[in-house]
Amino acid sequence: MKKIEAIIRPSKLEALKEAFLRAEVKGMTISEVHGCGNQHGWKEYYRGSEVIINMLPKIKFEVVTTDDRVDLLIDIIVETAKTGEVGDGKIFVLPVEQVVRIRTEEAGDIAI
Repeated sequence: MKKIEAIIRPSKLEALKEAFLRAEVKGMTISEVHGCGNQHGWKEYYRGSEVIINMLPKIKFEVVTTDDRVDLLIDIIVETAKTGEVGDGKIFVLPVEQVVRIRTEEAGDIAI
């Protein structure tokens, strides 16, 4: 099992949610986050002083999936979230050792 974390532009939230639902993703966690990478933010002026705003609003998608679906979901994220501009985001894939559904106590792939 793998956990896919994708940091994307807020404007791509609905499109990615719909694409995941079409791909029959059983569950996902979506969070509003702030961060910076190569985009580095922008400059604003506050009371005559220059202020660098480098924490930009982003959306974080988290999905746990079986190993055989990782490439499919990465392709969906890239196709849906890519604009070709700096700030499109990143995808991280992490190993998941165990999943347990609390309600039924099912464990492993069936618990996803």
